[in-house]
Amino acid sequence: MILVTGGLGMIGAHTARALHDLGHEVVVTAHRRTGVPSFLAGRVVVESLDVTDRDAVLSLADRHDITDIVHLAGTIPDEDPVDFFRRDTIGLLNALDAARTWGVRRFAAASSLGVYIGRSEIPWHEGLDLPSTALPHLIVAFKKAVEPLTTHSLAGSGVQPIVLRIGSIWGPLFDPCSPFEGIVTYISTVLRGEQPPPVHADDGGDCCYAPDAGRAIALLMTAPNLRHDTYNVSGGRPVTNGEIGAALEALVPGLQLDLRPGRQHGPGTDPYLDIGRLTADTGFTPTFDIAKAVADYLAWRADNPR
Repeated sequence: MILVTGGLGMIGAHTARALHDLGHEVVVTAHRRTGVPSFLAGRVVVESLDVTDRDAVLSLADRHDITDIVHLAGTIPDEDPVDFFRRDTIGLLNALDAARTWGVRRFAAASSLGVYIGRSEIPWHEGLDLPSTALPHLIVAFKKAVEPLTTHSLAGSGVQPIVLRIGSIWGPLFDPCSPFEGIVTYISTVLRGEQPPPVHADDGGDCCYAPDAGRAIALLMTAPNLRHDTYNVSGGRPVTNGEIGAALEALVPGLQLDLRPGRQHGPGTDPYLDIGRLTADTGFTPTFDIAKAVADYLAWRADNPR
């Protein structure tokens, strides 16, 4: 059985679904979220617990034979950055403690494409040295710290670490009010019958639909052999505002978006993640192009608020 902490969040739920579809039993943890999305109903075991409670985490082994862990649980910073770092570090360390205690096969932890900020080379790939630079958000700062905490904690334990440098993921279960992802906000404005603000057609960047991201993580957890401990998880190509707009206009009758020509800040290329290492070791390629993803998301939102 594979444990997914934070398994009712967007990426966690799609990872759990993909693991189930690959034939694995899955247990997910949830703390504040209680609603199980329809695509997981009856397919996973849900354990309500706070990952900052070490005893509660370790007690999972009393009820389940856990062979692998995907640690995706996390919180949103409030006004106290120290409290945020404390909470999420304790949760990570408890999950790592469980991995070592139970002797699981693999332990995956969520990092972020934000760790590459400061590198001018595009696309961003795992062979790049991570720069020492100011980071734009507390979450990115924590994710950068996750990487050495994970690999060093598992050194010599027999547990294989997997650092997931997760890209710009969007799709079912994403909070439409979140400031961290523009596609969902843009589409949600259209769904409310409002006109989105103007955007430049050639601007864009890294992009991956949530079911594809979940499947990529599931493949990393179940591949017979992995040659690395760090993998980019995303769609492998940039997506432009023009592509998103064209997909929406093709699906929403009468919709005319304000897509301005070119790029807002002149010639250049927006950053995106190279997924060659992921594809080579797992065979992963995205199932959803942007048109298919937008169509799937609109169908989902017809019956779901997020």
